[in-house]
Amino acid sequence: MGRDDLLPLLLFLLLAPAVGSFLGVLADRLARGEDVLRQPSACRSCGRRLGGLDLLPLVSFLASRGRCRHCGARIPPWLFYIELLALGAAVLALAAGGGPGAVLPACLFLWLLLALGVSDILWLRLPDVLTACLFLLVLGWIWLDAGGGDMARYDLGWALLGAALGSGSFLMIRIGYRALRGREGLGLGDVKLMAPLGAFAGPLDLPLLVLIGALLALLGGLLSGAKPRRGPLRFQALPFGTALCAAAALLWGLRAAHLLPV
Repeated sequence: MGRDDLLPLLLFLLLAPAVGSFLGVLADRLARGEDVLRQPSACRSCGRRLGGLDLLPLVSFLASRGRCRHCGARIPPWLFYIELLALGAAVLALAAGGGPGAVLPACLFLWLLLALGVSDILWLRLPDVLTACLFLLVLGWIWLDAGGGDMARYDLGWALLGAALGSGSFLMIRIGYRALRGREGLGLGDVKLMAPLGAFAGPLDLPLLVLIGALLALLGGLLSGAKPRRGPLRFQALPFGTALCAAAALLWGLRAAHLLPV
């Protein structure tokens, strides 16, 4: 890595918490159908507009001890965690090696997965705009071979085949479950999400991604203490999209560490 590459890479680290703050806005507002660009940030409890001191990534939450300085209402901790995770994602992308052309798409990939995962946890929704951005990013990443060899495992046609297999198989599961049980068992957002994740994994690694996602979802359900409910909605919905996003991030890490056969 040359000196010319060092400054942009350090810039990724400095901007990562701010990116995480924006990811929190996307995860929260897109699911609500709110504007993410023109609507100013405000406290959800008192409605007071937040100033620059309230919006400093990581620092503001710690300085205010997780409370709104106007009304004292509790600030959701996940807003702090997503900033911290965005920084962690940037660190992992840098640790994977390569210049800015390799680090930037890896950061964007992990950041979009983070936004989608958080949105699914909060609202059980996977915003179409984030899924579409992830799909375009993955296709562009493969086409340009910006991953320094890791994304060269499959060409663009092979990636599109993975996308078709991923979304197609999940769509069949969704239709089949509804026909057998008479209720939704798999969200349409999960079906759409499998297009970019299937393109990233490719046909060969697609079963591994789904297996990891299923195991993570099962583990999450056990840890959260999800129990059957009484009444028409007998079972608690689980954010399977979050598990799939985590599985994709783990798959990326395995490839970056060269732990998967080429």
